[in-house]
Amino acid sequence: MILAGVPAQGTAAVLQEAVDTDYPLGVADKVRVIVFDEPSLSGEFIVNANGALSMPLIGDVRAVGQTATEIAAVIQRKLMDGYVLQPRVSIDILTFRPFYILGEVNKPGEYPYSSGLTVDGAVATAQGYTYRADKRSIYIKRAGEARSVKSRIAPDLKIRPGDTIRVGERYL
Repeated sequence: MILAGVPAQGTAAVLQEAVDTDYPLGVADKVRVIVFDEPSLSGEFIVNANGALSMPLIGDVRAVGQTATEIAAVIQRKLMDGYVLQPRVSIDILTFRPFYILGEVNKPGEYPYSSGLTVDGAVATAQGYTYRADKRSIYIKRAGEARSVKSRIAPDLKIRPGDTIRVGERYL
């Protein structure tokens, strides 16, 4: 987290912080909700199939498509409604939803997402390309989108949580 008056650890840290704070949560993301001085209301929660976090006292809080900051504000408002006098809430994203890789890689499947993941990292996680793989372009289907988009492989091509990557076969 970047704090006012505290120097950042570098440009990469600033860029990653921007990505993490703007990240819209989705089903299967795991978060830690901390309600300061209220340990019974704090804990680790998973965004359920209905797209909500099931919280003590206040019930379900809509999470899909919301950032951690937006959800913290909603929880804070709900807790102020007769439960806690001045609640202070923070949310940390613990694990992101997985990404999927298929096609011409040695171990296609579902893998855990990590911040800053690139196509090269995703292919390495799947134990590399097969000998038939097209190493110039891939198809990426972003979470929530209906179609795959063909992209040229570049060192900075980022993968997002929930993406499906398809490595095609090269044609001679």
